Amino acid sequence: MTLEPSTLAAILAMMLATVFTRLFGAFLIGRMSLSTRTEKALKTVPPAVLMAVVAPTALATGIAESVACGVTALAALRLPLLPAAVAGVLTVAGMRAVGL
Repeated sequence: MTLEPSTLAAILAMMLATVFTRLFGAFLIGRMSLSTRTEKALKTVPPAVLMAVVAPTALATGIAESVACGVTALAALRLPLLPAAVAGVLTVAGMRAVGL
């Protein structure tokens, strides 16, 4: 397997953009006072991103994946992202184990 230079450059550029965004965002937020409304709005971003990632799977795959996406969505309303994702993974694994 070979890695094209342009592919490597794209991966490195995306990595740098991600690192810069995270570090600069944390730096900037640490120096600002946020209103309660803004804090509430920012807390809704991670579940929204999770749903944006799993929604295509729910619409383009089988019943096990669709149910697992629903479980993940419901879990994300009450749980942190990692336990919500684990709930979805366990759901799809369980449904596949029973043949669905």
